[in-house]
Amino acid sequence: MIKEIDIKKLRKTAENYYANGEFYCSEAILKTLKDEFNAPFGDDIIKLSSGFPIGMGSGCTCGAVNGAVMAIGMYFGRDTARSPKVKKAMALTKELQEQFTAKRKVCCCKVLTKGMDLGTPVHLKHCVEITGEVAELAGIIIARELGYKIK
Repeated sequence: MIKEIDIKKLRKTAENYYANGEFYCSEAILKTLKDEFNAPFGDDIIKLSSGFPIGMGSGCTCGAVNGAVMAIGMYFGRDTARSPKVKKAMALTKELQEQFTAKRKVCCCKVLTKGMDLGTPVHLKHCVEITGEVAELAGIIIARELGYKIK
């Protein structure tokens, strides 16, 4: 039986976690991708992504992208020294980053949110949109690699 994933539902779930104040971008994406693809980890894994929102707290790399990279690593990364699995994780991360920057031009939170005040409705709306967009991009990559049908 082929497993299916509703990519629009996945996107909405990540957006809602952020919009409702339950999780920030990186946390929302990691939680959503963990749950939707049934990763064998509890919610404690979300703690690993808690330092990445707002560009790692300083405006550097977009937290949503960082959360997606963590999710890719969760499924395809290595768990033993010198394992070649790291190459797949790195290739999928590169694919994600290239898709994101093809649309947004950069992965820098400072640039993506330039002119916005942190916590304002404009900032929140913008970052919720990016969170959903990145969750969807990563979800498509993970689904393809795990053999899920996308609906």
